[in-house]
Amino acid sequence: MSKPNPHPYEQLTPDAVLDAIESRGYQADGRVTALNSYENRVYQVGIEQSEPVIVKFYRPERWNHAQIQEEHDFCFEIEAQEIPVVCPIKDDSGKSLYEYKGFEFALFPRKGGYAPELDHQDNLAIMGRTLARLHNIGAQHAFKHRPELNTHSFGHDSVDFVAECFIPFEHKTAYLTVCRHIMDCVAEKLEGAINIRVHGDLHIGNILLRDDIPNLVDFDDSRSAPAIQDIWMLLSGEPHEQELQLQKITAAYSEFRNFPHSELGMIESLRTLRMIHHTAWLARRWQDPAFPPAFPWFDTHQFWAQHLSDLNQQFNALQANQNC
Repeated sequence: MSKPNPHPYEQLTPDAVLDAIESRGYQADGRVTALNSYENRVYQVGIEQSEPVIVKFYRPERWNHAQIQEEHDFCFEIEAQEIPVVCPIKDDSGKSLYEYKGFEFALFPRKGGYAPELDHQDNLAIMGRTLARLHNIGAQHAFKHRPELNTHSFGHDSVDFVAECFIPFEHKTAYLTVCRHIMDCVAEKLEGAINIRVHGDLHIGNILLRDDIPNLVDFDDSRSAPAIQDIWMLLSGEPHEQELQLQKITAAYSEFRNFPHSELGMIESLRTLRMIHHTAWLARRWQDPAFPPAFPWFDTHQFWAQHLSDLNQQFNALQANQNC
């Protein structure tokens, strides 16, 4: 008997992946390797007498066609200015986004590299210059279809979903209370923020460093946000270590663009929104068969108790840094 309401990704068998590739004129050699991706499905596919290609199947009903195309177009703008970014492959007609049996997908060249060690000052300087140039492009015009990173899209929408659909009942009141206080702080701090097009999810896993060149990958979370969103995620360690890292980034960034000093006070707010949004992301994806085995700790009382503790710590940090 078939399972009720199968998840759409269950249709992505190896044969379906190969058929999608071959629908674009490639001759696959049968090698299909799943790569580490949960939001979308990404595979490396061997090609006869050629280099393998990377195929990315976008999660159904997350982004619409226009929103995905804006991601691609942003990457092409960046590439045109000789900033290292891994762009989708265009066909002879200039098309980069395709459809196969209800899935939208794109093809990418395989790029080698490794996640940079950002405690090395040279790497921080490289990233500072790269981001300044990227943000110069991102500020030239706005997204028309992609959303903003703000207290509603990352905060209130996430809190509402978790409270209504997922959190254990005994934690619900405490969760709503601390999140209400957090949202008041965050809304005040982000009020009047100048949003530009940014990468949006620039952790070190989305940077492939090779020969001192940081190839930026996976613009799937690209949206409009303060420029500091792409900067704070490069910081790590104790506060004094982060301050030294920030000084290095600031000096390099300022070679190409005025550093957004006025946005430094937004960092804790953006960090807190990311925590809240990430928890809601896991909750929203829990029916995807790939998620429970990958995140077995998520649907437990221990997780929610720890998450509440973390949120209270963040609220304390917001109060200390933002006078909420």
